[in-house]
Amino acid sequence: MRCLRIYATSDGESHFDEIEIPMTARSIFPDVAPFEVSAHYPASRIRFTRIPAGMRPVDWHTVPERVLTVRLDGAVDYETSDGEVRQVPAGNFVLLEDTHGKGHLSRHSSAEQTVLWITLPTGLVLPSG
Repeated sequence: MRCLRIYATSDGESHFDEIEIPMTARSIFPDVAPFEVSAHYPASRIRFTRIPAGMRPVDWHTVPERVLTVRLDGAVDYETSDGEVRQVPAGNFVLLEDTHGKGHLSRHSSAEQTVLWITLPTGLVLPSG
């Protein structure tokens, strides 16, 4: 499964990448087709954020810690400091790792949005893609 990633290089510039989260077919319930599941990954904490309708674009900013965000509804356009823009619609998730440097821009859709933030522990290494 592919996951969009925003990270910062040592010079403080932000960029997009994609990582591949390995999935394996596993039987979860008897007489039901196997599910594709990943390994278990630890999370420090979770929180929900409700972004109000009509939110203005958020200027350059970083995240205070590594987080995996899951957009439950609405959409956002992220822009990295190298000028690349990616749209993230509802149902998608983004690994935000640009904790230093210039950061990224966020342009939210006009509708109210709900986002789940999953804080990842320091030192957790996710598979690269």
